[in-house]
Amino acid sequence: MSKIIVLVGSMRKGGNTDLLAKAFAKGAGKNNTVEIISVADYKVNPCIGCNSCFKREGNECFQNDDMSAIYGKLKNADILVIASPVYFYGISAQLKAVVDRLHTPMRNEFKIKKLGLILVGAAVLPELFDSIKMQYQLVLNFFHLEDAGMVLVRGAKDKGDVTESKALKEAYDLGLSMV
Repeated sequence: MSKIIVLVGSMRKGGNTDLLAKAFAKGAGKNNTVEIISVADYKVNPCIGCNSCFKREGNECFQNDDMSAIYGKLKNADILVIASPVYFYGISAQLKAVVDRLHTPMRNEFKIKKLGLILVGAAVLPELFDSIKMQYQLVLNFFHLEDAGMVLVRGAKDKGDVTESKALKEAYDLGLSMV
């Protein structure tokens, strides 16, 4: 049994990203412990690149925000799944702030071995997710993580659009495959 964190990058509760993350968690929860962390519930400031975390005791960021709670949750995770809406060929700004704050030596304490990706966007362009998939691959390579899989959903603009496709089943099935 693995401890899975699903980091949801949508500010819209009950939206397409949220529905996909919940479907994934339902499948993954059959054989694992799953926790969904929604950026909508946390106030995380952007990284300012000062590198003070490299010098501070415990590698804590000087910023006093909710990122410390997220660090605590990530330290205990075996698998991390990133779920994000795609607004302009990238992950959401709120999720990017969290990801950028992982630029700390503290991440070396994480025991994450696998990384998964759930993306949903309104456009139907074949290359819609290419830039994010490239960043994802770079993270896999740099941290020597196993690819846990992806669910990529195009053409889902309005809240609930994913319910009219096979996307929820794909997310559920990806969750089931987690070991």
